[in-house]
Amino acid sequence: MLSLGEDHSAKLWEMLDDEEIKELSQTMANLGSVNAEVIEKLAVEFAGKMTSGGSLVGTFESTERLLRKALSGDRVEIIMEEIRGPAGRTMWDKLANVNESILGNYLKNEYPQTVAVVLSKIKPDHAARVLTELPEDFTLEVITRMLRMENVQKEVLDKIEDTLRLEFMSNLARTNRRDPHELMAEIFNNLDRTTENRFTSALEERNRESAERIKALMFTFEDLAQLDPAGVQTMLRVVEKDKLAMALKGASDSLRDLFFSNMSERAGKILREDMEAMGPVRLKDVEGSQMEMVNLAKDLAAKGEIVLAEGGADDELVY
Repeated sequence: MLSLGEDHSAKLWEMLDDEEIKELSQTMANLGSVNAEVIEKLAVEFAGKMTSGGSLVGTFESTERLLRKALSGDRVEIIMEEIRGPAGRTMWDKLANVNESILGNYLKNEYPQTVAVVLSKIKPDHAARVLTELPEDFTLEVITRMLRMENVQKEVLDKIEDTLRLEFMSNLARTNRRDPHELMAEIFNNLDRTTENRFTSALEERNRESAERIKALMFTFEDLAQLDPAGVQTMLRVVEKDKLAMALKGASDSLRDLFFSNMSERAGKILREDMEAMGPVRLKDVEGSQMEMVNLAKDLAAKGEIVLAEGGADDELVY
């Protein structure tokens, strides 16, 4: 849809129902950058022909522009608010992706019967976490109503869903828009170190507060020193050995020691020999390998395979 452009895709949008538009829009808005080679390969596979085109960037903004070409403004607002909010096809799927403290803070102002219905519709482990966020007396009222609950009429469920959509989800989507400092931190993370330092220094002169917030949000190669032993061993299993050797050429002694201490004596010896055999290497190559390791760590963290500590007492590990 992105490669077709705003004008050509308008007719296709009109043929989709709201659920299909939301699902496609959610994917499109989170697509990020797609290079021309991938676009052409997909287009050839899909249609059998396509002229070479430039790269595409799928964002909330580009998705919204496309939708506005084909749909009414009110309909676009509803769709965009929903895809900016938690993912899920149904209201109950979406609630499953809402942090328990946020959901609990909202529900504590509702009638106990309404809260009982909501908690009966979400997964038990999530409902348990939400219950702990509610005042104790209120929690007992909710539990009592859940125990006495019979089949809930469809009209009642529909009314609760509409209320959640209009009052809770729409507000959550509006307040959940991404912090621009977080976005810039990701962009800076993908710059080479020389360019990053140049931009950071220039920004400090104009707006020191923003520069400090961006630096605090950035995850750098040296931050891998915060990994626990299990995390380091996971990284060692999946990272390419030549990339690891190149990245560690420019690492601090403490970070090198962390990786070597989590390797067998034989593997460590081979890696050291590989690093020595490289001789002098370009700073650009070192930084490129380090950035690949940082991105790999983020991917592993997103999958729950490692934990990236972000500071604070809650992130400390207990052995």
